[in-house]
Parts: sequence; C-alpha cells; structure tokens
Amino acid sequence: MGLVSEILGWFSSDLALDLGTATVLVYVRGRGIVLNEPSVVAIEKQSNSVLAVGVEAKRMVGRTPGNIVAIRPIKEGVIADFGMTERMLKYFIAKAHNRNSFVRPRVIIGVPSRITEVEQRAVRESATHAGAREVYLIEEPVAAAIGAGLPITEPSGNMIVDIGGGTTDIAVISLGGIVCSESVKVAGDRMDDAIMNYVKRRYNLLIGEHMAEKVKIEVGSAYPLEERKTMMVKGRDMISGIPRTVVVNDAEIREALEDPIHAIVNALRTALENTPPELAGDIIDRGVVITGGGSMLPGLATRFQEETNLPIITVDDPLTSVVLGVGKVLDEIDLFRKIKLLSSDRDSGYS
Repeated sequence: MGLVSEILGWFSSDLALDLGTATVLVYVRGRGIVLNEPSVVAIEKQSNSVLAVGVEAKRMVGRTPGNIVAIRPIKEGVIADFGMTERMLKYFIAKAHNRNSFVRPRVIIGVPSRITEVEQRAVRESATHAGAREVYLIEEPVAAAIGAGLPITEPSGNMIVDIGGGTTDIAVISLGGIVCSESVKVAGDRMDDAIMNYVKRRYNLLIGEHMAEKVKIEVGSAYPLEERKTMMVKGRDMISGIPRTVVVNDAEIREALEDPIHAIVNALRTALENTPPELAGDIIDRGVVITGGGSMLPGLATRFQEETNLPIITVDDPLTSVVLGVGKVLDEIDLFRKIKLLSSDRDSGYS
C-alpha cells in the first residue's frame, strides 16, 4: 500500500466523476452512484446568477425567456465554458455530499482519450475550484472497460467503443493502459443534430434538441428494424412560422443518422487497422465491447458486426460503465496502482 495509499488517503467523501457532454454521473466511495443529471446550467443574464443545474436546467433548454439562458458547458467531451463548468461541479459535489460545503474530496474524473494538456488542466482547475482537494484523471475508454468488467490489467487485448454525448472513444487496452486509440467528435449530440437537419431539409420544419433526441430514442436505428415505426414530430413551419406536426418513420431517421454512424464505423476500422497483430488475435477471440449512451441505438451492434466481421458485445447498463469503472479505481487501491492515470505535476510520480 505504502505511499500511494498515503497520497490518496481513501475516505468515504472521495468521488468518481463521469464528466460527460450530455450527462454528469457521480459515484461516492462506499455508496455507489448518487447522482445522474444532465450537464446543463441555467443562468440569469444580468446578475449572472445560477438559477438551476442538471434536470431542472435541462427542462429550460429552448424554453427560456430572454433574461434566462441555459448553457451546456461541456462540448464534444471537453470544457467549453470554464466558469460554468466550475459552478456545475460545485453544485454536483455539494449535492453528492448532502450540501456539506466543508467536505473537500479527492476526485477521479473520466476524460476523453485524446484530451490535450490544456484541456486536462481546465478539468483539473475546474474541479479544484469547485472544492476538490486532489484531482486525478482517467481516460474514459479505460474506465468504461473496467466498468464493463474487462480484464484490462492482463497482457491481452481488450477493445472498447465508448459512444457518449459529444465523443466516441475507441481504444485497445492491455496491461492497464491504452495501446492504440481513435477518437471522433461524433456521438449522441451529432445524431440529434443530423435529425434536426434532416427534418428541416425534408419537411421545412424547425425542431428543437428535445424533440430530436426524442425522435432518436423512439424511432432511431442503425440497421433495418423488424417492425416499421412511426412518430409524430412537432415543430415550427419555416415558411408560415406556424406550429405544425409531421409523421416520420424509422427508415427516414435511419437515413438521417447515416453520416454520424458512418463516421463512427470509419473510426472503428482505423483503430482496428492500427492494432498490433498480437492483440488483434485477442480481439477476434473476445470481440469488441460497445458502451456509452450512444451504443443504445437499436441495430448499432448488428451494423458494427456487419462492417467488421467481429463479435460485438453490448453491456447491461451502457450509461454507467464509465462512472462505475472510475468508482472501481477509487474503491480498489491495487487497481489504482495498476492503471495508467493521466499524470499531472502533483501525481506524476504515482501514475
């Protein structure tokens, strides 16, 4: 145990965070997942005061009067608005500790695999200003693989595809670290955008983010479905400006989603091409594990299987894989020592 455990001093206030583009999940050591809320902050423009965070703030997106603005401070997996991220983290850390502002936890945060040093610093500083005593970063694909139960500390290849809200991270992991990876800024949000653009082009109808996400969940798919699905979509007519309803079907939405899905498939192919031959053999035997909210799109596993000729494995709860993996690193000191964390000035000696 020695120095590492001394550094981390595992207390029950310690937190594991999945700081996602769409959702923030918080895991408290010994208690499990205590918080799962949208990454949205609503502020009053003139006073710059925070009105709502998380679920309440998401309800306000697209529905606010002029003086209120709903902000998503994380874009494509990284911090786009430093101040708002800090406020959001402060709120979530306090909420996880029942509003106890005296707790200064140690925090491990899941971040995208291709995050730059500047972006890493932004995450660390946001968490520190929000009340964290020490901050450690772990790459999301590694965390997702741990959360999915893959034996990543062994000398064998494990491939994971983590499709989140802002990014899709693909990695081959062996001996606790990433051997090769691929990351594209195409995931759940880009799918929503593709649906909004398709409905606009095809029907001259403007729809909001909420409606696009609803369409994706209810009739979206990556592969032809056994039964045809339809859905009523409400929006504003671009010509008359009057609210209007149209009916869309799964085939149309599949067409709308083709570009983002194709981009993810291409990234998966690139990652496979860059995999060392010894580990490629392991992937043929074990298959590719897909996780993250975006992996819940019906038919995606079938599409991947068809494109790669590899077994595709889905996990029971893809939304929580990353935070459960980060939580496991928080809970198990031996695992913490075996995993390659992203080093910083403070913890570089122990990563």
